[in-house]
Amino acid sequence: MRSSAKHKWLGTHLLILALLTIVHSFLARLAVSAYPIAPGVAAIYFSVALMIAFTLWFGAWGAIATYLGCFIGSGVLSGIPIETSSYWSLADLWQVLIPLIVFRRLGADVNLRTKRDLLIFLVFGWALNNLVGASWGATILAVGRLVQWNEVSGILAGWFAGNLIVTIAITPLLLRFVTPYIQRAGVYVRRYWS
Repeated sequence: MRSSAKHKWLGTHLLILALLTIVHSFLARLAVSAYPIAPGVAAIYFSVALMIAFTLWFGAWGAIATYLGCFIGSGVLSGIPIETSSYWSLADLWQVLIPLIVFRRLGADVNLRTKRDLLIFLVFGWALNNLVGASWGATILAVGRLVQWNEVSGILAGWFAGNLIVTIAITPLLLRFVTPYIQRAGVYVRRYWS
């Protein structure tokens, strides 16, 4: 790739990073305001469904935007102290990194064309990733003394159940029907950065 083409490609992905961060920050804050179950946690967090798809499309750019969007929208703007939000926001990062890494390592098709692709999505992009994120996030709220330890299981259950619902309702449709447009537009990231 020539230098000017690389520069243009990098500029495009930096713009995508900025836009995704803004979108995630806004949607995260909206969800936490509308459906709160704990500080920074929403019962219906539809942003996670979008960010999983965005990260599978845009690789590490989507993952960084997910972390930043959570840090800003669900964290700082929701009253979580910056020092707690910095590691609490890893919950959203795990929710998108797990499917990204598994899809790339196993060569799964983001278009979900085969039963194998769908199974990989269900295990790593729907169940395991959301369980890890909910577990991390609920626990960190207690570690940061934002909730009591006896509240962790309820927060984890609400977080996990809500994410399962929105992820299964939105993400497979985005992956199946929007991925071809992202790929044709030339902004799809095949590995992690390019």
